[in-house]
Amino acid sequence: MIPMTVSFFTKQSKTKAQGIRNALIYSISIIVIYVVLGLGVTLIFGTDAMNNLATNVWFNLAFFVLLVVFAISFLGAFEITLPSAFVNKMDAKSDKGGLVGIFFMAFTLGLVSFSCTGPIIGTLLVQAGATGALAGPFFGMFGFSLALALPFGLFAAFPGWLNSLPKSGGWLNSVKVVLGFLELALAMKFLSNADLVVQAGIITREVFIVIWIVVFALLGAYLMGWFKLSHDSDVKHISVTRLMIAILSFSFTIYLVPGLWGAPLKLISGFPPPDFYSESPEGFGGRKTENATSNEKHSDLPEHAHRGPNGIPAFNDYYHGLAYAKKVNKPVMIDFTGWACVNCRKMEGQVWSDSDVKRKLSEDFVLISLYVDDKKLCLKNYKLK
Repeated sequence: MIPMTVSFFTKQSKTKAQGIRNALIYSISIIVIYVVLGLGVTLIFGTDAMNNLATNVWFNLAFFVLLVVFAISFLGAFEITLPSAFVNKMDAKSDKGGLVGIFFMAFTLGLVSFSCTGPIIGTLLVQAGATGALAGPFFGMFGFSLALALPFGLFAAFPGWLNSLPKSGGWLNSVKVVLGFLELALAMKFLSNADLVVQAGIITREVFIVIWIVVFALLGAYLMGWFKLSHDSDVKHISVTRLMIAILSFSFTIYLVPGLWGAPLKLISGFPPPDFYSESPEGFGGRKTENATSNEKHSDLPEHAHRGPNGIPAFNDYYHGLAYAKKVNKPVMIDFTGWACVNCRKMEGQVWSDSDVKRKLSEDFVLISLYVDDKKLCLKNYKLK
């Protein structure tokens, strides 16, 4: 696409200054197209509607399937393409010349590169749908479109730089495969959200971490050339860059392993399910309770309370928590949280795990966690008495 773009602007631009101006307009057009697409998804459906979708089980499952399809596409099973008739129609409009032609040239770039950019754009749009905030899709699309527009704009303005381009080859497919593995890892977050909201107990913390361990271990093995996929070329030797990424992938894999035995994994706090949503919430073999305070031991939990984040006793029922706080004469801390809330998990993993914070929440306060995306609990807590 870059040589075609350079050829287009070379023919249209009579002077170097005009070429630079046209390249700048072309780059801005790419950015505008992608940013408008990202913001449009949020503005059309509305931020409240998108936030509601973020906690909807079926939409989380749909997002999971969508990301898995994108990942399989990146791994080489098939390519996602738009109808050729639509692409050809937009390409024909780019021959008009002038500003309109430049804009449709940028639009055509987005269409013909969809097989490569589609899974990334799809992921950003999914994130826009999941958060519902305007800042997320704006900066996500702006960052992606800026990175996409820069090389095309610069090479269109300065054609001589084409000689410095790296040769195309198998490394491009390797980039797609790496992105495919990352898509698979990200897809698990949406499947976990659906599981958490319905409290199915299938994608527990251990299951989530095990899947990530397998994905990143396979990524490291792929980068080392230990196996190939269908579109890969023969790898006689691996580059230093590829080796460094493989080291990072294997290091991250090893970092995840202690999470199966109750390690907090602060680097990824917010992605896995909370520590109490686990097959062994007391830690493997109950080791977490060996040095626990009396407040953290399950046998000493108040009636209607449960072991919350980091072993802190918590109530999910507002009225039971309030009654217990009056009984023990302690202040209440109301925690508005959600099963599908990434920021909530990050707060619990990085702030509440601090020894002083954990001690205060366990001993000096009565913690009431109100899950706003749990419809049954919401009806129970907010009914009139």
